[in-house]
Amino acid sequence: MLLLFALAAQMFPAFAFETDQFNLPPEPLADIGFEVTDYVESVVLKSVEKVNAEIAEREKCLADPQKDCDSTKKNLDKLKFLRSDEAVAHEVNKVLGSGIIPFTSSGSWLENHQFKAQPARFKPGYKQSIFVFFPTSYFELASTIKMYDAQFGTDKIAHFFREGHGYFKNYKKAISKGLNEAQAIEKAVKSGQRTERGIYGTWISGVFSNGDLAANYVGMKFYIGLTQELTIGGKIRPAVLKLKDGVWKINEDFKMNEMLLKPFMSNHLNEALNPSGFTRMFGLSAYVRHVLHDRACEKWKETYPNLTQTDYERTTEELRIWNGENYGWTQRKNLITIANTCFGNEK
Repeated sequence: MLLLFALAAQMFPAFAFETDQFNLPPEPLADIGFEVTDYVESVVLKSVEKVNAEIAEREKCLADPQKDCDSTKKNLDKLKFLRSDEAVAHEVNKVLGSGIIPFTSSGSWLENHQFKAQPARFKPGYKQSIFVFFPTSYFELASTIKMYDAQFGTDKIAHFFREGHGYFKNYKKAISKGLNEAQAIEKAVKSGQRTERGIYGTWISGVFSNGDLAANYVGMKFYIGLTQELTIGGKIRPAVLKLKDGVWKINEDFKMNEMLLKPFMSNHLNEALNPSGFTRMFGLSAYVRHVLHDRACEKWKETYPNLTQTDYERTTEELRIWNGENYGWTQRKNLITIANTCFGNEK
């Protein structure tokens, strides 16, 4: 039955990257956090330049209308948008979140860029993967990377920028309809839970990923934080940009290397520590548990000899919330964790 499903799956396009942090890298991964931040910073700066250039063009048309200029009303409306929260977020997403689902330009960059720090990526071999009976899922398997001490799949960066922007748009729409901050965020989170149950998760791959929901949520926070101050874990993160004299400028109080991405990178994005729910259909959950128990648990115990079952249970519990905020973590049947698979008799 598994073979028939795998063959049939090849006939249909899949819409969601999968990842595998259960299989640990054979050697420690280099931390590429600062290199990725440099890349994202360059995109933000170019996006700001583009928005500011259009602001200048619109103002020029208002001051001295030419044949190729839009009407005064259209120019004023466009200027209002260009000076809004959405403008820079839109431009940044056009670069980092663009691409045919499930691919994004930022995800492709992560998979192909020659990082100075090595080894930068890890992808288990097909026979070692938890998706050995699901070729389409393995074909989409995202490499594991390490950023700011957290290991997770490159698919989480795609979620961060694309689905994070989707959350951001839902959030802004809710605010425009009169909802308060908490209500608007809750509305965005619920939209993500629906899509994770659907085309971005369970319907297509049989996986409901709490890690994806975390990536979506912190991606929304990233976009909000481009122009607004954020409170993260009780600490103030200043806005990346300020509107000054009608144009966007980098906030002089903002430290790119320490603030642009680092506050959002955590083990919430690691699917071995922040567990996913795997469907029982076609034996997926049983096989994933089998691979972890028989092939990966020993490596986990060798790599982290001082961690106990209680430690892993505590970690999983802590990852249900992000800095005191509900990002949509969902209890699912067949959650597979290091704690409930690598310790005791459960397989």
